[in-house]
Amino acid sequence: MSSHTKLSFAHPPARPGETPDFSALEIPAAGALPVPRLDIAAQDCVEHANSLIRVMDDRGEAVGPWADYLSDMEPEALREGLRHMMTSRIIDMRMMNAQRQGKMSFYIQSVGEEAIACGFQRCLKPGDMNFPTYRQQGLLIAGGYPLEKLIGQFYSNAYDPLQGRQLPTLHSARDYGYFTVSGNLGTQYVHAVGWAMANALTGKDNIAIGWIGDGSTASNDFHTALLSASSYWPPVILNVVNNQWAISTYTGVARGHGRTYAARALGYGIPALRVDGNDYLAVLAVTRWATERVRAGHGAILIEWYTYRVGAHSSSDDPSAYRPKDEAKAWPLGDPIERLKQHLILSDEWSEARHVQAEAEILAEVIEVQKRVEAAGTMIDPKPIPGASIFKGVYADMPEHIRRQRQEMGV
Repeated sequence: MSSHTKLSFAHPPARPGETPDFSALEIPAAGALPVPRLDIAAQDCVEHANSLIRVMDDRGEAVGPWADYLSDMEPEALREGLRHMMTSRIIDMRMMNAQRQGKMSFYIQSVGEEAIACGFQRCLKPGDMNFPTYRQQGLLIAGGYPLEKLIGQFYSNAYDPLQGRQLPTLHSARDYGYFTVSGNLGTQYVHAVGWAMANALTGKDNIAIGWIGDGSTASNDFHTALLSASSYWPPVILNVVNNQWAISTYTGVARGHGRTYAARALGYGIPALRVDGNDYLAVLAVTRWATERVRAGHGAILIEWYTYRVGAHSSSDDPSAYRPKDEAKAWPLGDPIERLKQHLILSDEWSEARHVQAEAEILAEVIEVQKRVEAAGTMIDPKPIPGASIFKGVYADMPEHIRRQRQEMGV
């Protein structure tokens, strides 16, 4: 009898025209996992890395030990968090429409993932540094970054503090703990680990936060960062946002036959947790715990945020070509905005009427800012900035040959 070698390929739950199917997902009950001690070792994190930390149950009630971790959280802080997520989604809607109208070249949404960035930022301190991907605008929104500058960076006009030197979605706001986004995916991890090491060597007590998508965990930089974090134990939190799709490639391709992305860190001796990324309370609780651990000197931690990318990968992508068009509605962990809204309503801290009013207020504010920023120039109505600006912000002392070029340009 002859033997055959064969290959296998990870397939998504459903393809276009098929019925969405998430029945294979193992979703534990909310409140099932305990809060580990801050100095927990990797070998004791197996359950936390392979299960799923959840705080809100199906009704929207906060249950379990992780809920107790938020016992001092004021209702106003949660209402503010809800507004942050709503702002992020409204900006996504307005900017995607503007891109379709030809006013900007490119846009990347974060619809369905708002709880992760918006919640995480609430637990950071001034001087902490995020090394984000292009889908963490919520860090800036929750961090109080001016909307004029945020939207200005999309249009690359006079409101853009970068003066058009970055692509529209690759923001930079270091004063707000938002390191310049690298367009080379995966590099955020090694940048975060390196910054954390330098920070520790200079005796500062701030922490670094690396962000990566599930697809980019297949990059060399992911493993290089994990090895360095394991060897030197710097103050860094390494986040994996598992939104099920890497552009048009199903997450199972990058995951391989491993059970979770969080479990990968255990092999490097790094503790890891896996969290319901659509549960704002879970995001807050786990981020609080993780930042306390890292600030206390217990070393690196990896967190896998389990979520779903509702929109297209970018304005250049058509998800109907590779997944059912109604798959997002079938996602069993729901919508992060709707879930926090229901939690607040259940607690008599919100209402449907207040939600409608808040949505209208946020939309009016975003439209007003957008109009003001667009008046400074769009792709269909450009307002060029002075040519001399290309010589600024490059050299501390301008070389002679550059000086001559500027003179030849007459600027």
